[in-house]
Amino acid sequence: MIVTSLRLYKKEKLCSNTAIDLLFSKEGSMAAIAFPLRAVWRKNERRTRGAQMQFMISVPKKRLRHAVDRVTMRRRIREAYRLNHHDYTLTDDSNIDIAFIYVANKLTPYRVIEHSMKRLLKKITETPQPAITDDKTSNQLVVDTAN
Repeated sequence: MIVTSLRLYKKEKLCSNTAIDLLFSKEGSMAAIAFPLRAVWRKNERRTRGAQMQFMISVPKKRLRHAVDRVTMRRRIREAYRLNHHDYTLTDDSNIDIAFIYVANKLTPYRVIEHSMKRLLKKITETPQPAITDDKTSNQLVVDTAN
């Protein structure tokens, strides 16, 4: 029996402001929704070290007005990710940045969050990631979706 650590490490958290800005820009980002979660992900060519998938969680104040409710949902989403992300790994050696955004207007039970998380992680790992390169001559980002 092999026991794997289900711990979340600091290297798995998306903290870079540059990476977050690139994630929410339109070039190369992909999105999917599995109510009550929405995922936005992007292949990160710049990161060479750290975890294969880095993630962040957003629970907007517009959706849940009370801070205690936002913290509760953030903990449920993080727990669902922590327990299930080991089952879904990328086939290639690419690095991906992921943002999970809560889109419901009220608290959701953990089992619903976990089911949504599994669907999103499956979608992220099965979708081919577009290759993004910096074109030095034109200062534009080139996206190649013919993987």
